[in-house]
Amino acid sequence: METLPYLRAGRGPTLVLVHGYLGGAAQWEREIEWFSRSYDVIAPDLPGFGAAADRPGEATISGMARAITKLLDELGIDTFTLLGHSMGGMIAQEIAATRPKAVRKLILYGTGPVGLMPDRFEPIAVSRQRVQRDGVAKTIARIGATWFKDGERARGYGRLVEIGERANPQAALAALDAMAAWDGRQALGALSMPTLVIWGDSDRSYRWPQIETLWRGIPNVDLSVVPCASHALHLEKPDLFRAILLEFIR
Repeated sequence: METLPYLRAGRGPTLVLVHGYLGGAAQWEREIEWFSRSYDVIAPDLPGFGAAADRPGEATISGMARAITKLLDELGIDTFTLLGHSMGGMIAQEIAATRPKAVRKLILYGTGPVGLMPDRFEPIAVSRQRVQRDGVAKTIARIGATWFKDGERARGYGRLVEIGERANPQAALAALDAMAAWDGRQALGALSMPTLVIWGDSDRSYRWPQIETLWRGIPNVDLSVVPCASHALHLEKPDLFRAILLEFIR
């Protein structure tokens, strides 16, 4: 397995940022700049996405998790705070379940414990059909609009689409299959590290029942619900997002 490309800045305790479906390390540019004042921030590109678009995508959440832990092992990172967004939150749960001693704190952002998401804005099977029919660029333009409360007019929408367009079609399809096959509910009770669940109350991908399952199932958990925000909270309300994270990480 080839080492993943990544963005890295700062010194101090390590903070790892894992992007979600049709995302990339570049979506965390502001967070990297801000948190690198006090932390060693590492943001990988998942196989097939962002700067890793020339590589085949992984067909399982566990495979994506192994790609990230391999990178961290090669960088000599033994312990870290781990944040996962959307599909990246599934990957983060997988890493935390398999390497509980390595994950000092866990942040599950806009995600849930089940990959086949109930009440998603559209079924994963429909997304798969439309990726095949429309291609990646049209898919991220369409899906990305659902990640903001203000849709295509939202601040950050254009940058999100630009990053998502880089994904290769095979990886986009493989990731949908990976999410559909993944279920992390049985592992929640074993996630003993301090955990923050953060969610925008207008998120159309991960509805409240998913968030509630995380909140009730993880033993040492805090919940932050942000009003008037959707799935791309870090772009919609960046100052509030970073303040919430900093309070928890400290």
